[in-house]
Amino acid sequence: MKLILTAEVPNLGGPGDIVEVKDGYGRNYLLPRKLAVVATRGAEKQVASIQRAQKVRAIRDLGHAKEVAGQLGGLNLTVKAKAAGDSGRLFGSVTATDVIEAVRAAGGPPLDRRAVEVPGQIKTVGTHAVTVRLHPEVTAELEVAVVAS
Repeated sequence: MKLILTAEVPNLGGPGDIVEVKDGYGRNYLLPRKLAVVATRGAEKQVASIQRAQKVRAIRDLGHAKEVAGQLGGLNLTVKAKAAGDSGRLFGSVTATDVIEAVRAAGGPPLDRRAVEVPGQIKTVGTHAVTVRLHPEVTAELEVAVVAS
């Protein structure tokens, strides 16, 4: 099955790449999760627009990734969440989008939501570690303080 990737897929490729995968993998995993579209003539024309959009958001090279990691290292991130009670447990959980909004509020660089890895689910008040994968060789560790609002 010939597909065009619309998002980064580990060990397969990045957005805009045309890949050949087994039918079951494409039909049961990539297509339902909108990680790829079937490669047709019309879809191949979309590859250029996908790659342009990705280029705007992407980290350009290893040096740029290290620079962004340095900027992230100096940030104090605070996420306000609705607490469920005295125990410090939250009604919902802190997501990657919440972390990106906290980075933006702290004056940090723009990040892609898919680059932020929240370990498990953050469902309690306190300080939690979050990983940002900027480049295959560069990751940044962030300390996120979750406070009750």
